[in-house]
Amino acid sequence: MSMTGFFFKAAFRRLSAAAMLCAGFSAPAGAEDVFLEPNVFLAEVFGGAEAVPEPDKLWLTDEVRAGAKAILDREMQGLRLSYWQDGPRTVWILEEIGKTRPITTGIAVHEGAIERVQILIYRESHGWEVRYPFFTDQFKGLRLDDEAELTGRIDGISGATLSVRAIRKLARLALWLDGQVQAEASGG
Repeated sequence: MSMTGFFFKAAFRRLSAAAMLCAGFSAPAGAEDVFLEPNVFLAEVFGGAEAVPEPDKLWLTDEVRAGAKAILDREMQGLRLSYWQDGPRTVWILEEIGKTRPITTGIAVHEGAIERVQILIYRESHGWEVRYPFFTDQFKGLRLDDEAELTGRIDGISGATLSVRAIRKLARLALWLDGQVQAEASGG
């Protein structure tokens, strides 16, 4: 073997080893970051695991589907949606696609206003900044106006536009669904 061939083979082996080492440290393409388990979120909202009520079901009637589609710009899947209720408080665990993967979000609504937004599971490769309180705290106290829009402005995050849009949609949806549940409970 020539000296050039020997050096080429050695360099190739080193390069291959370095590539395999780097691949071992990178996150898998389908990775998900669990920031807070849904059951822990529910326990925090309701004041302990023993205080979490049994989930209720909201049937996805044609009316509910139409309202949700107006907010999400897509059809809701399934026959019913689980939620948790204790008096005037409802809690929703909802998912919306950011860019390509779903973002699981917990939203607590109390007396028609958002009490808490928490990113539970994040599966996208970009935009994870939406999980931080500087972003989620913007939703506290917001309601829906007559056009089913949030009553306050939500500042975006550079590089996380699609994730921000997804969380805004989920906040609107949770408030709208809460309105449906509360109206049903009051006989309206």
